[in-house]
Amino acid sequence: MCGIVGAIAHRDVVPLLVDGLKRLEYRGYDSAGIAVVETDRVRRVRRTGRVAEMEAAAQAEHLAARLGIGHTRWATHGGVTESNAHPHISHGELALVHNGIIENHEAQRERLQALGYEFESQTDTEVIAHLIHHHRAQGASLLGALQKSVKELHGAYALAVIDQRDPETLVAARVGCPLLIGLGEGENFVASDVSAIVSATRRVIFLEEGDTARLTCESVAVFDADDAPAEREVHVSDVSLASLELGPYRHFMQKEIHEQPRAISDTVESLLGAGSFDPALFGADAAQVFTGIDSVQILACGTSYYAGLTARYWLEDLAGIPCAVDIASEYRYRRVVGDPRQLVVTISQSGETLDTMEALKYAKAQGQERTLSICNVPESAIPRASRLVFHTRAGAEIGVASTKAFTTQLVALFALAATLGRLRGRVDAAREAELLEALRHLPGSVQHALNLEPQVAAWAEKFAPRQHALFLGRGTHFPIALEGALKLKEISYIHAEGYPAGELKHGPLALVDAAMPVVVIAPNDALLEKVKSNIQEVRARGGEMFVFADADSSFTASEGVHVIRTPRHVGILSPIVHAIPVQLLAYHTALARGTDVDKPRNLAKSVTVE
Repeated sequence: MCGIVGAIAHRDVVPLLVDGLKRLEYRGYDSAGIAVVETDRVRRVRRTGRVAEMEAAAQAEHLAARLGIGHTRWATHGGVTESNAHPHISHGELALVHNGIIENHEAQRERLQALGYEFESQTDTEVIAHLIHHHRAQGASLLGALQKSVKELHGAYALAVIDQRDPETLVAARVGCPLLIGLGEGENFVASDVSAIVSATRRVIFLEEGDTARLTCESVAVFDADDAPAEREVHVSDVSLASLELGPYRHFMQKEIHEQPRAISDTVESLLGAGSFDPALFGADAAQVFTGIDSVQILACGTSYYAGLTARYWLEDLAGIPCAVDIASEYRYRRVVGDPRQLVVTISQSGETLDTMEALKYAKAQGQERTLSICNVPESAIPRASRLVFHTRAGAEIGVASTKAFTTQLVALFALAATLGRLRGRVDAAREAELLEALRHLPGSVQHALNLEPQVAAWAEKFAPRQHALFLGRGTHFPIALEGALKLKEISYIHAEGYPAGELKHGPLALVDAAMPVVVIAPNDALLEKVKSNIQEVRARGGEMFVFADADSSFTASEGVHVIRTPRHVGILSPIVHAIPVQLLAYHTALARGTDVDKPRNLAKSVTVE
């Protein structure tokens, strides 16, 4: 959950490193640092806090060089201190940045201490720097020392290393954590994410598991896990600089909330263009993979898990197929019963989520080869490990709290349910046309929901002083209640919980009083009357209600009951539309409380550690 950027060029790379770290700050922002190789030394600047503080220090020290590495950190091993910030240096000669966790760092630390190495930090990363330095001292080249070292490490890592004794070389390694190489003219780069280097190049190589690499200004050489030369495909990234800029918005989260009509439209474009729910949209051999499956297993974390919970309703309704949804970090550690006829669906915005990746590996190890990845970054690790891929075209998502990635995941999962329903004979031509038409109108319905922002912002003023909140929903809207609670707690730091409304009387009702706002998602569907009964349970205990109802439902506002009407009920796609107001509520509540919306405390965007 950290960001790496490195560069070697015929120009000063410090501005490139700083710009890259600013674009990576969403991945971690406890501390930041850069190290460069000058004529006869390695120089380093580190600061706790944001990249801007480190940038000011680098400018004050007039840092400039043609070779350097940078890092923005989200703490795992060791507290948030300057001594624990990256880059780490060994003997004043070798500097290293690292994403991931080294599981055998304690044993390696003891070994290196016995060899005379002294440690300045509490991190597992410093172990790697000293280990590489040790192999250098035994006569290995910089690349050779890196390759020897990684074979002695257990865990997950992405590494970039520089050494004053080899000022024309930058080396890198990847196991478990993403790392890519950017190809320029007379300059080359390494980075955790293409956003860090998009201002300099769009041509990238994604390192594969176990790869190491040596970069100079003029060349790039990649080696596989056996240290043999390897050819890796060059990709041209479609990430635009405009997608990484705020524009007229106050925060990336606000921008990304408002980008949802376009993101959804881009995601459904291929579906509507095909004119049917064609299995080929999921991959060339999707029809073969989908034929004969007898169940679906969804694996995901956080917001993506809630998308999976929603999809379970759709899959069982439209496709008539049993569906299980597991939190990936739980699934990977329980003894599962492998079923080769089960479709394993992994959902991840970044395609890097370590728990989800490990859960996918575990499922495949049980003989489950029918795998589908739903992801926003097509060339990331999870899609590359999956047989089928559906690319959600949300564009770059910078805010830590996921918004447009969530709604486009829902679109993808809905398409999967409809496709399986068609293949299994449960969705006939008339029903297929009806579902496609619903998707066609979905971006417009989402835009109508966005138009409610002023009303939601007024509610947020009532929420801002509160310390607790309850979110209720039923059926397909129960996961949206969970997502609404998650968004509120993530960015406003208000404790919030989501519950099925029918479960209220089995415990949570004990919490309800005048100080506990209760948000109810109440679409005009078959469960509306049940939800109304649940509302009466809350009102009878003095609770204050905030109801998101459809325009065509029969709710009326009264004392203690506030109502905002979302667009007319859109049927089976209603959960997607109702996700919008709960996102807006969280955003404006956080705004009113003065929290850091895009970079909430203790969290990072891409969770690449366990």
